[in-house]
Amino acid sequence: VADTLAAAARRSGLGAVTPGEAPSGGALLAAMGGVRGLVESILPGLAFLVVYTITRDLLVSVLIPLGIAVLFVVVRIVTRSPFTSAIAGVIGLALSAGFALITGRAEDNFLLGFFINGVSLIALVVSIAARRPLIGVIASLIIGEGAGWRADKSTFRVALVATFLWCGVFGLRLGIEVPLYFAGNVDALATLKLILGVPLYAVALWVTWLLMRTVYRRKSNEEAR
Repeated sequence: VADTLAAAARRSGLGAVTPGEAPSGGALLAAMGGVRGLVESILPGLAFLVVYTITRDLLVSVLIPLGIAVLFVVVRIVTRSPFTSAIAGVIGLALSAGFALITGRAEDNFLLGFFINGVSLIALVVSIAARRPLIGVIASLIIGEGAGWRADKSTFRVALVATFLWCGVFGLRLGIEVPLYFAGNVDALATLKLILGVPLYAVALWVTWLLMRTVYRRKSNEEAR
């Protein structure tokens, strides 16, 4: 189980930017899946916004992004690239489209996103309450240092701050998007979902990287002495 969790942590965004490394734009881009990953993340949501704004046709607005996501999977299979994340994206878009088509309300296309952000926020809060900040757990799995990081006060505090940061990310998304959902403002909801998606994720990942690097670089220097 530990090996499986460690492998999953290394495949995460933080895993792509190892906590002790010096930050670089290239590594940050890699953590977000590279240029292809960015396009695959942004284009379906952008397509929904553009198509719905122009046509106000719910069926067309949810099917076009889904078709784009399926095309991404096909391209990855043909080029023999990893396609697990692309398939997950298709499943997510299909579920979101299903919710919207069943209810006939375009804003229900965003319900799955609310659920994911809510579950993520709860998991982070629970980890803080249990005194096992989730960002510290992920970083320790990547580094392979076990649970010793909790005994180091500076490492624990940094992990706590970084975990609170991600609580802020998910809380901000919910705090802004949910009121727009209940107001039925689909255009603003789709726009802000894009803004609070990849750009906010990139900023949070960069800050987390800087925070975690401070303690892991210090440990590396101490071990080198």
